[in-house]
Amino acid sequence: MRSWAALLLAGVAGAGAGAAATSAAQDASGRAGIEAIVREYILQHPEIIPEAMARLRSRETAQAIAADRTAIERPFAGAWAGNPQGDVTLVMFTDYACGYCRASNPDLDRLLRDDPRLRVVWREVPVLGPDSEAAARTALAAAKQDGRYLPLHRAIFAGGRADAGHLAAAVRAAGVDAGRLAADRNGADVGRELDANLALASRLGVSGTPAFVIGDQLLPGAVGHDRLAAAIAAARKRPEAG
Repeated sequence: MRSWAALLLAGVAGAGAGAAATSAAQDASGRAGIEAIVREYILQHPEIIPEAMARLRSRETAQAIAADRTAIERPFAGAWAGNPQGDVTLVMFTDYACGYCRASNPDLDRLLRDDPRLRVVWREVPVLGPDSEAAARTALAAAKQDGRYLPLHRAIFAGGRADAGHLAAAVRAAGVDAGRLAADRNGADVGRELDANLALASRLGVSGTPAFVIGDQLLPGAVGHDRLAAAIAAARKRPEAG
């Protein structure tokens, strides 16, 4: 009896193994067929590859923004404008020696004027030389004087250049306390902010200025008012917005 039982069990096990092997072979054959169809489609429609890569980059960028959102959207002192409880925050990476940044200022002014729910945060990334860094340090020092960052920010760009003479004129025009400014511009907190901004830009893949972060989008370059407004509208549609 024991020998018959053993043979029966062995037969059942063998049948199960055979069925599993058949199923695995069918799965492999099915995958190979699907892969062949996909490969042929891609060869016939290579234009989908850039679109797929763009979607992948967008997804990776959104993940990078989500991982660093607090650091991205938290301003240094008073380096922000708009609604402090805004439902969308637009973050601009900027350099005072950047002509495209200057060209983008009217777009941001218009957005701030027309959108009472918007908050704008500026992140100084001085990558265009010593004058850029001097202007960025001056602006961040002014941000520690209540309400002085934005007037100075605008005055520096209005001067057309970020050299020492234009910077001094911008400080006077913006009504910044020059004595306090001299003490603050070389402070450790200002230095840490610049280092943090450069590191943050690197993590996000920001390779130049201006660059804008709105919601889960990174918009490089002077993209114009309409694209910024569209990104703000898209950010408002996200489930976590508001």
